[in-house]
Amino acid sequence: MNVRRSAAVLAAVGVLAAAAPATAAGPSPSPKAAIPSGLYGTSDPTYDGVWRQSLTLVAQRTLGYEPATKAVDWLAGQQCANGAFAAYRADPAGACDSKLMVDTNSTAAAVQALKATGGHDDTVGKAMTWLKSVQNKDGGWGYYPGKASDTNSTSVVVGALTATGADPAKATRAGKSPYDLLAALSLPCDQDGGGALAFQPDKKGKLAANADASAAGVLGALGKGFVAEAGKAPAHEACAEAGRSTPARIADNAAAYLAAAVGRTGHLETVLPGAKAQPDYGNTADTVVALAAAGRPEQAKKAYGWLEKNAGPWARQSGPAAYAQLILAAHAVGAQPGDFGGTSLVRSLNDLGPAPHMASAGHESTKGEKSDDGSKFGLWWFVGVCLVAGIGIGFLLSGRKKRQP
Repeated sequence: MNVRRSAAVLAAVGVLAAAAPATAAGPSPSPKAAIPSGLYGTSDPTYDGVWRQSLTLVAQRTLGYEPATKAVDWLAGQQCANGAFAAYRADPAGACDSKLMVDTNSTAAAVQALKATGGHDDTVGKAMTWLKSVQNKDGGWGYYPGKASDTNSTSVVVGALTATGADPAKATRAGKSPYDLLAALSLPCDQDGGGALAFQPDKKGKLAANADASAAGVLGALGKGFVAEAGKAPAHEACAEAGRSTPARIADNAAAYLAAAVGRTGHLETVLPGAKAQPDYGNTADTVVALAAAGRPEQAKKAYGWLEKNAGPWARQSGPAAYAQLILAAHAVGAQPGDFGGTSLVRSLNDLGPAPHMASAGHESTKGEKSDDGSKFGLWWFVGVCLVAGIGIGFLLSGRKKRQP
């Protein structure tokens, strides 16, 4: 998600033909200015500040944490007067002018995060009003307002609609809903890549299977946001045609495509021009969530197992959004993010910004987490010791280390 969103910015202005998948590229560029104290991560936030903050807050709430007030307020403070969000505003006190490129992805991600954390209903309401105002006549959304609809942008807005209690099927423009757009971008079963979703049609109107778009589209068709759990088993294991492409069928077919894509190796790959195929960590994490939500737990767990063995270096290099993706993948398959191949995703994420507060004892964020000496600690034993000592429980993870081994 994190790298994908930066790539999607380029795609929207014509540099890439489609949303590029997340890869283990070189180190993130150094920030051009001091990182705000409420923002997670230490790399340049120009293209992903709001996105990575939103994913972080969603992941923390999923784990049972109350995010730090300064972290939530920083995100809310990024909003423009018209309700939209840009990827990053270095000076949120200044007005948003025509040079600032607001986008649907940052706005919809912020909605999901602020709704999860609570207390910013006015901000959320204004953001949703803006999102509805820039819906395209085909029922979908493009990355930037006025641009052609794409599967990824449409799906993240569906997540925002669902988070705010709205029915995506009733979010219409010219009589079409987001589900109509997803149906239009779903490849027929008898075509190459059948069942998959395309990012967008090419210039000739042809659809090409896109794993990144398919993972996003599964959640969009199911009416899900960033957080998903085990869903209902699919009606068909393989791609199946229907007289009418219902949202459930779109999701089933795209999930069948993804299951086949990760079936042999347990992960997705990406091939950039002039380069060898490389493991695609970010989109594999997204695929885990999509497969679990679509009722394919075995394939989801296989892909998660591959991530657990291989994705640690990628996450340390990529920063908070990558850790958040892996936490959401762990949640989707019922795994313990406190012990991800010997590393705590929880500590690694929380150490990259303001320390959150643990909202409830016994939550999954600490279950199975290893102590510093590598042994498993019993949470309830720890609770008892703290109570006896009369010091209470304070799971306040301080420090802002960029990399946690």
